[in-house]
Amino acid sequence: MATGKEKRKEERVPVDLWIEASRDGELYFQRASNLSVGGAYFTQTIPLPVGSRVALKFELPQEPIEVVCEGEIVTAKELGMGVSFINLNAGDRKKIEGVIAKIAAKLEKLSK
Repeated sequence: MATGKEKRKEERVPVDLWIEASRDGELYFQRASNLSVGGAYFTQTIPLPVGSRVALKFELPQEPIEVVCEGEIVTAKELGMGVSFINLNAGDRKKIEGVIAKIAAKLEKLSK
């Protein structure tokens, strides 16, 4: 059986990031604790049901770039949920990849 880490396709990095998530006319501000090109993990929140779709909007850490896309809840735990980015445009994907590379390099340098 695969562990959570083995299931992940993209590198995840720790972040402290607020993401706007809207669904059915309601707006939520979710705190993300990690980020990858494929999605994010929201902490300290009552999770939505797996399969739920939400509209997402957020600014990348260290970049004044707003990302807007759809998300699907893929995991739900007691006080957290994983969201997969859907319909992420190529430009935003590249920007997220760049931010993740910068954070990963910084973490690598700190661990030495």
